[in-house]
Amino acid sequence: MEQMDWKLLKEIAQLERTPQGAYNIRRNGQLDSRASTANIEIITKTEPGKSGIDIHIKPGTKHESVHIPVIITQTGLSEMVYNDFFIGADCDVDIVAGCGIHNTGCETSQHDGLHTFYVGKGAKVRYVERHYGEGPGTGKRIMNPQTVVYLEEGASIQLETTQIRGVDSTKRETKVVVGKDAEVVITEKLLTHGEQTAQSDMEVILDGEGASGRVISRSVAQDGSRQIFYPKMTGNNKCFGHVQCDSIIMGEARISSIPAIVANHVDAQLIHEAAIGRIAGDQILKLMTLGLTEQEAEEKILDGFLQ
Repeated sequence: MEQMDWKLLKEIAQLERTPQGAYNIRRNGQLDSRASTANIEIITKTEPGKSGIDIHIKPGTKHESVHIPVIITQTGLSEMVYNDFFIGADCDVDIVAGCGIHNTGCETSQHDGLHTFYVGKGAKVRYVERHYGEGPGTGKRIMNPQTVVYLEEGASIQLETTQIRGVDSTKRETKVVVGKDAEVVITEKLLTHGEQTAQSDMEVILDGEGASGRVISRSVAQDGSRQIFYPKMTGNNKCFGHVQCDSIIMGEARISSIPAIVANHVDAQLIHEAAIGRIAGDQILKLMTLGLTEQEAEEKILDGFLQ
């Protein structure tokens, strides 16, 4: 791979060299490199019309990781990828994904993906996904990720999704079905600028007794960018759910945050919070007294907010 490829891999997956353990690197719509392990097998999909991979993780697999980054440096490339994860019972694994686009041309480069997780009884999964765009070209950089998760009894998943700069348009769709005594925690971080647009549709269904879910969404909209959030938490049993959406608005940006909670059981406890506001002037002044410029103070506040 070229230097630009490694730059993108570092941005989206913290990779500076070939990763340890299981991995699958997709480059410009094709398999670049792959490795499986004794406990984690990655195979190419064989279904007609579906490009992507199946990842099988054996029951009891612990303290192993899977890296499945995608990079695009070809202008005009558009792809739809389907990745399915079959995670056995009693696992404890990390999965690192993400997409980086470097567009130097005038045509749109686009990556759409559907990731489906089947998480076995008592398994623990941490899933990290970063999206990043760059390049001097006038062509757009578009990413539309879809994530669907099914949690069996006692399973848990932490979903950490981040999009910081460079993506012209995104529509993010997330759906999680939470079984008995299972848990999901979703942390979403998003920054838009210029004329970028972002929409996030999120649905958490607390289906089993003792299920719990938490959604934490933090976003910054700068310049003339636009953001829309639709987080929905549904309780179908004795359960607990919390949705929290916090946004900072700047310039001529527009943000809509429309959380919803639906209780279909008398013992469903559901909470939602949403806040949109500008950076407080006293915060900037306090940092400027420590020697920072106004711009440096603003960047410091935004970095801390999106941590």
